[in-house]
Amino acid sequence: MIRQSVEETGVPRSWIDRISHFLTGEPHDRDQLIELLREARDRHLIDGEALAMIEGVLQVSEMRVRDIMVPRVQMVVVPRDANLDAIFPLVTESAHSRFPVIGDDKSEVVGVLMAKDLLARSRENPEMQVEAVLRPVRFVPESKRLNVLLREFREYRSHMAIVVDEYGNTAGLVTIEDVLEQIVGEIEDEHDFDEEEYIFQRGENNYRIKALMPLDEFNQYFEVDFNVEEFDTVAGLVVHYFGHVPSRGEKISLGDLEFTVLRADTRRVFLLGLLVAKGNDGEKGPPLKGSI
Repeated sequence: MIRQSVEETGVPRSWIDRISHFLTGEPHDRDQLIELLREARDRHLIDGEALAMIEGVLQVSEMRVRDIMVPRVQMVVVPRDANLDAIFPLVTESAHSRFPVIGDDKSEVVGVLMAKDLLARSRENPEMQVEAVLRPVRFVPESKRLNVLLREFREYRSHMAIVVDEYGNTAGLVTIEDVLEQIVGEIEDEHDFDEEEYIFQRGENNYRIKALMPLDEFNQYFEVDFNVEEFDTVAGLVVHYFGHVPSRGEKISLGDLEFTVLRADTRRVFLLGLLVAKGNDGEKGPPLKGSI
């Protein structure tokens, strides 16, 4: 077989060597693989979205349920002895499709209520108790790897599991959407934001922010004082301090605020996650004043 030289192919030897190294199955680590894929993106062999998903798949294989679960204190639950008619306001407000059903306290999850079951059965008998329409609940340990959990979700055709700690106590919940978001990025649905809203609060000191939120409104909401003369939007602010258009998953801390890029393309940022630091008393940290 005739081998072409570098001069004939016009491709730098380092690139050929790396592809050969990858294809021959010789030992290589995750960092080398990602570097190779990023070079493929730079050469337009794959696009940025494809690279982000591949990196997400690799990340999922290393993450565990505890890394992404909704903590128990933030779970929206319904009691098993409640009447179907009585829980309609809670179900409507939260807009979830599945709800953990608890017994005597929040740590005792006895089943799952499907919103579609509630709608169907409540028309027959509004006084029927939640316990009568329960579906079985799956329990998973905090330490389970996400790639294993995703396989189990597919195998059992389930969408939610209750997470338990090493003592068997309820630690939180995890959904198939939570796992998929680690691969494809944040999945924003119609209930996350009102059309005219820029902020969605996910939990205590945990927010999602539309990147095009005007910076003056952001300052007012979070009691900070970023320079509105230099930047019009939150996107302009974070891109400036990144020094480049960031990719999904990149993080930056500005004072008491930690921004995580949830959705972006090669030209702009669309959605950001925001964590606000807590003080020693568990409250939000002191307001960040002055331009940075």
